[in-house]
Amino acid sequence: MNQPSVPAAPYSSLLRARFESGLVKLGEVSFLTRDTLRQAFRRPLELSSLIEQIESIGVRSMSVVVLTAIFSSMVITIQFSHQLARFGAKEWAGNAVGVTLARELGPVMTALMVGGRVGAGIAAELGSMSVTEQIDAIRALGADPVKKLVVPRVLATLLVLPLMSAVAVVLGVLAGGFITAMEPDASFEYFISAALRSTKLQDFFSGQVKTLFFAFNISIVACHLGLSTRGGTVGVGQATTETVVVTSVVTLVSDFLLTKLFLAIGIG
Repeated sequence: MNQPSVPAAPYSSLLRARFESGLVKLGEVSFLTRDTLRQAFRRPLELSSLIEQIESIGVRSMSVVVLTAIFSSMVITIQFSHQLARFGAKEWAGNAVGVTLARELGPVMTALMVGGRVGAGIAAELGSMSVTEQIDAIRALGADPVKKLVVPRVLATLLVLPLMSAVAVVLGVLAGGFITAMEPDASFEYFISAALRSTKLQDFFSGQVKTLFFAFNISIVACHLGLSTRGGTVGVGQATTETVVVTSVVTLVSDFLLTKLFLAIGIG
């Protein structure tokens, strides 16, 4: 005899619950942003924690930045050269690669790769402190967890991510020139000069401003998910996974919105 099937929850109810949960988390992130901005201008500055986070976020992520910049740039250089050669415009590959790296590829790829690593690390670290009640111990001692834990991580990310994005742009252009020099009818010098000639300071400035937004979004989301972790080691794993997904999505969405905004005001 067939058992009566249990009716599934309506999709509308499920979507409504997810939407309401998203609004709640957005509100919590907004409150954390407010508290972070307040505490960032209050003395004393946690200088030792800031230096430690700069080393952890910046120095230890350089290998990821270098590899990502070099190989992604070589790939797009090959693709641009191949496609432009079909129209007899292969010499324009350097122009296209330079502008693409400065405006989009350098900042976005750096934010995605470094953001995934840094965001997961921040969420795991703060999540472990949260489930072991170390956050409550900090409050019990009269200190503010936002001041001691969140502010150094946010400031460090804001400082190092634009620098790493600039390094990615430079290395990307050099890698593109190197792979172009392997072609019989192209030269390294011409590729570099074309990239520098076509890439304006406005293009580089646009990418760097985007990186500041990416850095703040990544760090504040990771700190929020870490501080709100519950459920022991399972909760820490869930928070880490969610951080990687959310920071990646936020980076791509904010890149689209910032690109539209910059083009509208004439700096994109």
